Amino acid sequence: MNRRERRASRTKVEAKPVKPDGAASFYEAALREVASGRHADAQRSCQLALAANEGHAPTLNLLGILALQAQQYEIALQWVSCALQQDPQPQYFLSLGTILQIQGRSGEVLKVFDKAMELGFESADLWMLRGNALVSLQQLADAVLSFQRALELNARHWDAANQCGITLQRLGRIDEALAYLDLSDALRPNQVPTLMMRGALLNSLKRFEEALSICRRANEIEPGNADICVKTGIVLRTMRRDEEALEWFDRALALQPSSRDALHDKAAVLTKLRRFDEAFDIYRRLKDADPSDALADLGIAHLNLLLGNFEAGWSGREARWNLPNSYPRFQQPMWHGQEGIRDRTILVVADEGLGDTIQFARYVPMVVALGARVVLAVQKPLRPLLSKMPGISQCIPVSEAADFGAVDFHCPIMSLPFAFGTTLATIPAPVSYLPEADPDRIQAWEERLGTHEKLRVGLVWSGNPKHLDDHNRSIPLRTLSSLLDEDASFISLQKEPSLENKTALQETGRILDLTSQLSDFADTAALVKGLDLVITVDTSVAHLAGALGCPTWTLLSYTPDYRWLLDRDDSAWYPSMRLFRQRERRDWAEVVEQVRNALHELIGRRALSSDIC
Repeated sequence: MNRRERRASRTKVEAKPVKPDGAASFYEAALREVASGRHADAQRSCQLALAANEGHAPTLNLLGILALQAQQYEIALQWVSCALQQDPQPQYFLSLGTILQIQGRSGEVLKVFDKAMELGFESADLWMLRGNALVSLQQLADAVLSFQRALELNARHWDAANQCGITLQRLGRIDEALAYLDLSDALRPNQVPTLMMRGALLNSLKRFEEALSICRRANEIEPGNADICVKTGIVLRTMRRDEEALEWFDRALALQPSSRDALHDKAAVLTKLRRFDEAFDIYRRLKDADPSDALADLGIAHLNLLLGNFEAGWSGREARWNLPNSYPRFQQPMWHGQEGIRDRTILVVADEGLGDTIQFARYVPMVVALGARVVLAVQKPLRPLLSKMPGISQCIPVSEAADFGAVDFHCPIMSLPFAFGTTLATIPAPVSYLPEADPDRIQAWEERLGTHEKLRVGLVWSGNPKHLDDHNRSIPLRTLSSLLDEDASFISLQKEPSLENKTALQETGRILDLTSQLSDFADTAALVKGLDLVITVDTSVAHLAGALGCPTWTLLSYTPDYRWLLDRDDSAWYPSMRLFRQRERRDWAEVVEQVRNALHELIGRRALSSDIC
């Protein structure tokens, strides 16, 4: 060791500990005070730290956080910006972005994120910041990628898993959403909001038992939570366990007597149980509490229609315009049937489902008969079928209705019964009111169907899975299996069957499935015209077959949609339709047995007629 090294060695050994920086000491004191909830003391310690070192970045950032907690956002922004100027550190970028996000300045949050990334400051929390900003900007798909990147950097980041699940749900990517919410639950079990979101997704996937189990688990965690009771009742409703659902809605009301959700759901269940007077009483209670409750108005209207009180029902349905809706916005007035429309142009617009449009298209010739120039706006799959409605001047896609040229009035097609003052005795019910199917299409389907030696029977077993009452309307194909033993040719009219039903369809080998060749409702109409009978649940094909005058047997739940009324085996709307209803036991097997017996009898009569000929 030379002389210089020996001197350096002695200096190192003999050196005294460096006295801590005064700013750092005060900053550490401030952190302890924040941890113990003494924010005023923390503020004073921060001021002392800055007196010792006015550029002490950790103190500047802490003052920003304290201002943020006090909801003094502009002051918080100033402090954190000063911290970044002194020492650009990732946690300061995170603080700045958080403040901007709270202020709703999502675009600036993204710039903060980009700057942090330029400096190499990548972290799960920064990606979370970006994801949340993108959600605020409605850029949901990109937000999902940000949350996923956060999880790649920190596989145990609960908030990233949770937000990813929530955002995927908003995108309609239900299976993916459920996987991330399952991860969220595994990372931080028993979080009630996460459990309830999982339960709702499982319910939408028709995994009812799992959804019910989760709801009950949430109830064990928070037995005093009325919303959990409501959600549990909703799951039981979709399982058609209405009496049990009613008990849960009553539990919710015991916890929160004014719960609108619980009251509305209870009224709906009472309707399904045919306890109509009690349902009316609840709707009146809702109206007393809030006279502007349009959902209660609509519930009352549908009850009246179901019971045949059409005058009150049709007028009550107009309350739907006080609820969120996708009906186009027009400058022109809505026609209510009172205004003269001779030599005026009226735009009749489809405003609900495909079956609704088919059912109420019967009124279009009545509007034409008043001397109006009628432009019909319908859903795209119906346009080839309805464009030939007699008397109309034009048929356009409903998506173009708002931008259509000069008209004098508009009228939602579902409001036409109200406009014409329809009663049970005045329902316009011709045997067939749709335009004749294209002869070329009919011939093409005849060739596909082959020989016509047996009774041709079209089958539809499920409707739109997104329909709120789908759990009461649709049935599994296997439930119809006993019909297939009858000596008939069975043809599927079922578009887009579920995976379970698709498997059953392939396994039966008794149903001819040509639905991949159905391009629109004009095609379906041509196919139906070549059949002898359509057996269907309550869906758009039931309306199509009925409107074409085809013999149609419709299978209905115990308390069906209002248009089918109660306790009758004929339809007030479709003369060629026969209704097969569940009884109080609400057993589809019993309904199918009735249909099978009727089908067996029909086949026997046809065979006898053939022998006589």
